[in-house]
Amino acid sequence: MRVVITGAFGFLGRRLTGALLHTRTFRGAPITRLVLADRIVPLGSPEAADPLVDIVHGDLADRLDEVFAQPVDMLFHLAAAVSAECEADFDLGMRANVDTTRALLDAARNQSADGGPVPRMLFASSLAVYGFDPKLSDPPTVSESTLPVPRSSYGTQKLICEYLIADHTRRGFVDGRVARLMTVAVRPGRPNAAASGFLSGIIREPLAGLPATCPVHPDLRVALAAPRRTIKGVLRIAEAERGVGPGRLEGPGPVNLPALTVSVAEMLATLRQVAGDAAAGLVTVSPDPAVEAIVASWPAVLDNGRAAALGLEPDPGFLSVVREYLADQSGRNR
Repeated sequence: MRVVITGAFGFLGRRLTGALLHTRTFRGAPITRLVLADRIVPLGSPEAADPLVDIVHGDLADRLDEVFAQPVDMLFHLAAAVSAECEADFDLGMRANVDTTRALLDAARNQSADGGPVPRMLFASSLAVYGFDPKLSDPPTVSESTLPVPRSSYGTQKLICEYLIADHTRRGFVDGRVARLMTVAVRPGRPNAAASGFLSGIIREPLAGLPATCPVHPDLRVALAAPRRTIKGVLRIAEAERGVGPGRLEGPGPVNLPALTVSVAEMLATLRQVAGDAAAGLVTVSPDPAVEAIVASWPAVLDNGRAAALGLEPDPGFLSVVREYLADQSGRNR
């Protein structure tokens, strides 16, 4: 079983890598090689030293010969340019998200056409495929049957990739699965270029005694998932057998990962509950119309029915999300 992860040294990629290295199996079969592909490979990363691991370092579109040097059985495609940078640089987003995914699908198709196995592929999409204009309509409750109408270049690019994967699956070139991720919080480390990055920053920075800026009005509601639930969902959708009935992946369509709906004000109240007034006072609300236009166009309330049929549930509350973050940070600091 040869498993490939693109974007393997990003936050979720490292989480997924850790989960697979812990079990060293996928769908009950031993992983013989775990290929970690990324543009940036941190020096001294423990994953790279594992004897099960092969590293593919560089731009993915230029390294597909290495990725497919041996047959790929399972492909987790997490690599992507994120929301705000796609909005700032259209060509970057199209190249990193659409063109690279198309090249990856071509390589997978060639593998099966040459007599190799049909690769199973999990694509990390986003709730940004949905969209509405908050000035014209109330926020919708969305499900997988809701028509996606993205209001950002990032969401549009993710949706294009979803359709490409669906057609490649219909044609038998890949066994594609699409997991639509919620905003993942709380992320550790430095802020990234995602428009939603502040949703981690307004918790992470004050807990470290640092100031943070909230670029949206506190009454804005958002859909979140903690890292552990996100990785559990990605693995569950990748592993699920197709068919009808509980625990099986019905049909070819995407699965919205379970969403916890919470307002920014409730997030800040939880920060105050956990860390006190001094920490909460480090957050300054200073709305940024560009950020708010993107994040406010994403749905906050989702029908979790399809995920629930696979045994997936949302986080029970934002307090549990913050406690998970604190526990993870404590474990890293030991």
